[in-house]
Amino acid sequence: MAKQKHTNISEKTSLEAQAVAKGIQRPGQTKEQSKLIAQGIEKGIDLYKKQQKAKARELDKALKKAKQGPELSALDVENIPRV
Repeated sequence: MAKQKHTNISEKTSLEAQAVAKGIQRPGQTKEQSKLIAQGIEKGIDLYKKQQKAKARELDKALKKAKQGPELSALDVENIPRV
């Protein structure tokens, strides 16, 4: 059986999703339908935020590696045994 992840969606994200769902609400749409739309929007916002955080982490790693790169390579060149 696959494990289900329990994600805690922030209150701010939930409010944003509800506002968007109310903004695109059609006449005759039930509250249940609006609630389902809001849940879908919440998931989309949450996924977007996760992707942006992952991109930021990768960028930070790349910047850190680029910053340390020349220092490490200079040390490695000095420590190479001569034949």
